[in-house]
Amino acid sequence: MTAAVETAAVKKVWTETDFMALPDDGNKYELVNGELVVGNAGMEHGNMGTFLGGALELYVRSRKLGAVCDSSTGFRMQSGNVRSPDVSFVSRERLQGLKRLPKGFFQGAPALAVEILSPGNTVEEIHTKIVEYFENGAQLVWVINPDEQYVLVYHAPKPDQFLRVGDSLDGEALVVGFSLAVAELFTEWEF
Repeated sequence: MTAAVETAAVKKVWTETDFMALPDDGNKYELVNGELVVGNAGMEHGNMGTFLGGALELYVRSRKLGAVCDSSTGFRMQSGNVRSPDVSFVSRERLQGLKRLPKGFFQGAPALAVEILSPGNTVEEIHTKIVEYFENGAQLVWVINPDEQYVLVYHAPKPDQFLRVGDSLDGEALVVGFSLAVAELFTEWEF
């Protein structure tokens, strides 16, 4: 066997240190089944995540409900996978006893995980993430489809609400009182 074939046959084992040392190059990284998965999103995707995350953060922080994180935050699943939802919320109950948030990955899924669909996402890929989130402690998942302007709401791996532009996202029992008109996610720019 040649050196090139031997090298190709050896699979890199990613440590948390390796993963955390990846460059801040605008890509979103996840570790899935031992493989590094690199994703990137367009400006619309990034802005939508920032808008929703910002609205959640302002609400959550003012009420001391927990922590809101962006897509650069890794959540270690029981399988060893590291998932990075586009927006996430971890309740204060899961953060009890901490004075600061962990510098590394959070163990388990966030209470609320938000996935914003990108053109390259497959139904199977998104479904696999949703299943893994719920297997690891998620209580609520929002999947946003920017192209078709709807949000699917999950309380289990099967969606149970289909929200359109006339509806509102609801923080339910996790982020009590939080509400955001779905239309605000899809507002067209006027300069």
